[in-house]
Amino acid sequence: MDQTLLALLAGFLLDIIIGDPHWIYHPVRLVGHLISGTEKWLRRCFPKTEKGERTAGLCLVLAVSGVTTGAAALLLYLAGFVGQWLVFGLQVLMCYQLLATRALKDESMKVYRELEREDLPGARKAVSMIVGRDTENLDAAGVTKAAVETVAENTSDGIIAPLFYMAIGGPILGWCYKSVNTMDSMVGYKNDRYLNFGRFAAKLDDVVNYIPARLSGLLMIAASFLAGLDGKRAAAIFRRDRMNHASPNSAQTEAVMAGALNVQLAGDACYFGTLYHKKTIGDPVRPIEKEDIKRANRLLYLSAVLSLIVFTALRGIVLYVFF
Repeated sequence: MDQTLLALLAGFLLDIIIGDPHWIYHPVRLVGHLISGTEKWLRRCFPKTEKGERTAGLCLVLAVSGVTTGAAALLLYLAGFVGQWLVFGLQVLMCYQLLATRALKDESMKVYRELEREDLPGARKAVSMIVGRDTENLDAAGVTKAAVETVAENTSDGIIAPLFYMAIGGPILGWCYKSVNTMDSMVGYKNDRYLNFGRFAAKLDDVVNYIPARLSGLLMIAASFLAGLDGKRAAAIFRRDRMNHASPNSAQTEAVMAGALNVQLAGDACYFGTLYHKKTIGDPVRPIEKEDIKRANRLLYLSAVLSLIVFTALRGIVLYVFF
């Protein structure tokens, strides 16, 4: 069997079993340090004008994606001098670290447990670890909605999109994708500081997630039937509301989640003390409840497994037919 395919399967299993223990230093943190350090250096080098900041932002994307992709390729190349067993081991490790299925479930379930204890401040703190919005004034329904939304969005960004790129180009292409996605999460804001500097990172993230986000929506619709959720409504809300977001990609999976759970997601939210008016996704067929976090995670896991089966099967077919 193809070594990259085996590494992807092994990495997926490791992610499901181990997750993301806090005592293991995650290489995404190195990417984050690279982004922060490069940003500081570029801001000193380029003028604080619209053109200057956009040029600096372009340089950031080229530098970070180039270094991250090059480092992954170099590690595998150097491992080849030791032996193919080390190459395979590194591939497994890289694939494992690119996925966040178990981590996303674990972090969202921390929110569920705080809500179960009726500890609203604790639930707000737990959800603040996985969302970008302000959480200090959210009620229990708002906390639950934020947790469900982040599970929905990260089903694509944290699982299906990395699987998609790894199935095409192995962990090297996977880490290239992760570098772009991490830059967007750090500098892709539409505020005074990043409107121009982070513009290229945000636009590139839209491009690299365009196909995976839509595939994620379709795979989640199929998985919603398997999960015993409302698959028909998931498909209907996906068709109707999948563009109800400033990003062309974020609402794709949120629309499926809203339909599958028969709840309404999105709407107005505060970021860094500023209220942003956003369209809603789905219909309030029933009020959202804490059990929806569990249902969202069930859909998350089934979507992850289904996407793994589909992508690995397609890679296997392509390799068999053309190589």
